Amino acid sequence: MEKLSLNEVIEVVSGQWSVKSENLIFESVTTDSRKISNGVLFIALKGEKFNGEDFVEDAFKKGATAAIVSKNFNREVDGVIIKVEDTLIAYQQIASAWRDRFNIPIIAITGSTGKTTTKDLTAAVLGALGKVLKTSANFNNEIGVPMTLLELNENHKAAVIEIGMRGLGQIESLAKIVKPTIAIVTNINETHIELLGSMENITRAKGELVEAIQSGGTVILNVDNPYTKDLIKLAKPGVKIWTHGIEYDADLKADNVVITNSSTEFDMTCNGEKYHLHMPIIGRHNVSNAMAAIAAGISAGVSIQQARQGLATLVTTKMRFEVIHRDRIIIVNDAYNASPASMRAAIKTVADVYDTRKIAVLGDMFELGDISEKVHREVGEYLAENNFDILITVGKLGKFIAEGAKSSGMKNIFVTDSHEDAAKTLRGLLQHDDVILFKASHGMHMEKIIYLI
Repeated sequence: MEKLSLNEVIEVVSGQWSVKSENLIFESVTTDSRKISNGVLFIALKGEKFNGEDFVEDAFKKGATAAIVSKNFNREVDGVIIKVEDTLIAYQQIASAWRDRFNIPIIAITGSTGKTTTKDLTAAVLGALGKVLKTSANFNNEIGVPMTLLELNENHKAAVIEIGMRGLGQIESLAKIVKPTIAIVTNINETHIELLGSMENITRAKGELVEAIQSGGTVILNVDNPYTKDLIKLAKPGVKIWTHGIEYDADLKADNVVITNSSTEFDMTCNGEKYHLHMPIIGRHNVSNAMAAIAAGISAGVSIQQARQGLATLVTTKMRFEVIHRDRIIIVNDAYNASPASMRAAIKTVADVYDTRKIAVLGDMFELGDISEKVHREVGEYLAENNFDILITVGKLGKFIAEGAKSSGMKNIFVTDSHEDAAKTLRGLLQHDDVILFKASHGMHMEKIIYLI
């Protein structure tokens, strides 16, 4: 980041300071005491299992210039202290004020599935403008979003910020910090239904990003998703709506989708012109994600020809349908996260692309509430419908995937209790040219099985 003065920080957070200096300047801001260097402003966040205030003294020893702490902090330390009501809110206020320095396209992305891949695609498309800041890993929450914004500097020509959601109001809160000029909602499905209780509430939550876009901004929506019509109604007057679709007519319409074992090609019609596009990732669902990225690029001043070049050079985040060739087998590592919709997409893509023996190593999908058992069974049924040869499950809910597959006629099914058990089972089954799909919610850490086989 550029430089930030103590006076600016105090004004933004309305804090009480121990020493005020007109000349005190911060080189950067961090919440991680392990990343302290000279000139840093340390913000002592608190959580259920940690208290950053325990590391304030250590932060000053490492060279921190000042620290933001809560008002009940009463230790004597050798450094400038700024006291606030809530250190997390202060962190967000600083990030929001920092974002205001930059008059560049800021694209915010949310949705039930596809956020991270769409983030990568959008950043690739916007690369035509110059250096693009994008969310790293899964830093899409109340801590990760401000952390990303504070990385903005004068070299960035655009930013792509992924926004996650744990309940009503969270996207609204994060959007107030980001102040996006362009919003993408990838889709809406059953993900988080345990937290929000109904599809209507999930739509309301995702719609908070649409409502955050001010007149003159742009909202990008997927017309193939049945909830898009409800999102369109939330847009403010003067907001441009871009739609994309494969099944239905839209501003960007795809057809002639061809998926190989390493890439996806499709034709796209936009403003009456047809374009042929190619990208080094596979899956029909990623065509939708790519069109959202292209729409964002057009809105930010990127030509479709430039967008096409960006897609062709895409570098994706690990464990998002990552294809690995190892010892004459093919591993599809889609283990970063899972929902019923993304499970179906992954299964369908593997079934369509590969004509050799197919193995699914699947685990629990979280946060599905009362529909959990039902949708896990449906995943098993869908595996059988798509002619997978072998199923290995891990986890308490994985057994319902197994039951669904068995009820639909699948024969080779193995229910395991651990990563080690699943890896041992898989090692005993593998043959040359097998394709193995790994997928479950992030907390299942299915990637560990890949390391064990």
